[in-house]
Amino acid sequence: SAAKCSYSISDAATSSDGDNSSLLKNFTAESVKSALLGLTPIDVCKWSLVLSVAVSVSKRTLKLLFDPFFWMYFSWTWLFWPWMVAIALALYGLYSFKKYLNGEASIVEQLAIVTSTFTWLTLVPPAYFNGFLEGWPFVFFLVYHYFFFLNVSVRKRLYGDYLPRDHDPKWDITLPNWQKLSFSVAVVAGHWLAAYEGKELHLIHGGWRNNLPIWILVMLAIFMQYHSTLYLAKYSEKVVVPTAVVEFGPYRFVRHPIYASTALLFAAYFFALGAPVSAALVSLACAVYYGWKAELEEAAMEESFGGRYGEYARKVRYRLVPFVY
Repeated sequence: SAAKCSYSISDAATSSDGDNSSLLKNFTAESVKSALLGLTPIDVCKWSLVLSVAVSVSKRTLKLLFDPFFWMYFSWTWLFWPWMVAIALALYGLYSFKKYLNGEASIVEQLAIVTSTFTWLTLVPPAYFNGFLEGWPFVFFLVYHYFFFLNVSVRKRLYGDYLPRDHDPKWDITLPNWQKLSFSVAVVAGHWLAAYEGKELHLIHGGWRNNLPIWILVMLAIFMQYHSTLYLAKYSEKVVVPTAVVEFGPYRFVRHPIYASTALLFAAYFFALGAPVSAALVSLACAVYYGWKAELEEAAMEESFGGRYGEYARKVRYRLVPFVY
């Protein structure tokens, strides 16, 4: 048995040596020359790209591993910004948005659209101007996700799933594309301006005592958004079609508290970064855009509920900001 085992091992070793020697014999200058001559321009470009990426990644990895600053000062609260990740996420978000426009986006792809948008609103601008990230940008990246998914969570609470229901298209209030595009540009520009205008991240004080006003604004915005959506859903068919004039909760103070809460959340982010000019500009953009949309919605409400909505509008005189507008 031992002899048989010894024979098998020696056979395997001999076979392996034979394979290696065969490979070495085939690896000649002539074989290399013929392989190179067989390459097409596309092959050359492809392998050049692969080689360039491999060299670049290797250089960056070695530089990072041998950088004493990285090992001495790196922490999870002081994160250097990975640009390639942000760009890749943006490209995937655009791809997912294209599928969404065609009605083909999955839930994961819809989430990618939202996440890529919030990444380029809350994380990329301060990372660009500071070179690293810490503190409030991370907080608002998560808060934005939670805030803008509250409407979806209400659907889950009412129907047991996240899917929108079929409804009368009359209530799909939408504005012309140029108005929507102008508002989107204003919001994006405001977030970038805030990162430029605001304090350097390491100069923003931490702790509850220093940041309590910001947290109050954040909690107020979330409270307004959630309770406004919930009250509206209770008096609406399939969430979006109103069956009565809602006069409870936040609707006692302004006629469009959902829009007001969105503007308030943006303002909270800008104040957290110490950017009052950006807060003023984006608040103005919100007032104009949501004012346009509110006019269309109020016209539809008056058409459906007549004097009942007119009475409510006289009772609650302000659209977005109590005692102001």
